[in-house]
Amino acid sequence: MKKNTHFFICTVAVLVLLSCSAKKASTAASPSASQWRSAVKGQWMLESIEKSNFPKGFNVKTVFEEAPAECFAESNWNLMGNGKGSITFSASGQLCAPGAVRDIFWSVYNPGKGNGEPQFQFKKIYPGDKAKNVTEGYRLDLIYADEQKMTMRMPLSVDGQTAYLVLNFKK
Repeated sequence: MKKNTHFFICTVAVLVLLSCSAKKASTAASPSASQWRSAVKGQWMLESIEKSNFPKGFNVKTVFEEAPAECFAESNWNLMGNGKGSITFSASGQLCAPGAVRDIFWSVYNPGKGNGEPQFQFKKIYPGDKAKNVTEGYRLDLIYADEQKMTMRMPLSVDGQTAYLVLNFKK
């Protein structure tokens, strides 16, 4: 009886150790939501917006239901650690508003284990709004972030296929 109990305890210990190792390995392969949150916060300049998988000649009229993509060129994104943030526009153009500031509330969406990768999400906050009362917003795929560069991808449905706007930021 004593031998069986000892064998059982050893087997359980080995299984626990193996399961812990697997979690560390999978975490290392893809950053957690909290790791993304740490990497994303700070002050960023949107260096470029690229199109990926768009049909030839397709034009995106507005980005985030705000302004044309060219108006976001060199916009500054201030992403504070408390979720508050802003986008300050600097580009000139027919439909652009250089100097305009759009307040946002941002976070990293965690879909849960096995349900996809974390995503950057934000809501536009207008004067008088409270973030908790705003129900619509935007989600972008987090592709890469380090101390100097960050890349996010905005999925769009175009002609029944998924196309992406790729946003490249620098500090």
